[in-house]
Amino acid sequence: MSDLLLGALALMLILEGLLPFLSPSAWRQMFERATRMSDGQIRFIGLVCLLAGAALLAYWR
Repeated sequence: MSDLLLGALALMLILEGLLPFLSPSAWRQMFERATRMSDGQIRFIGLVCLLAGAALLAYWR
């Protein structure tokens, strides 16, 4: 189980690092737009990501 969790963490870090590595200006613009969003909008995006991740995990298992 810990190997799977470590692998998932490594994959997440790789995916998170792609945009700032490949296009730092786009990454900066994305964060500038995110700082202008309301708390409700950010929570909604977080909820959608959580549900999508849970659905993918349920499908994978």
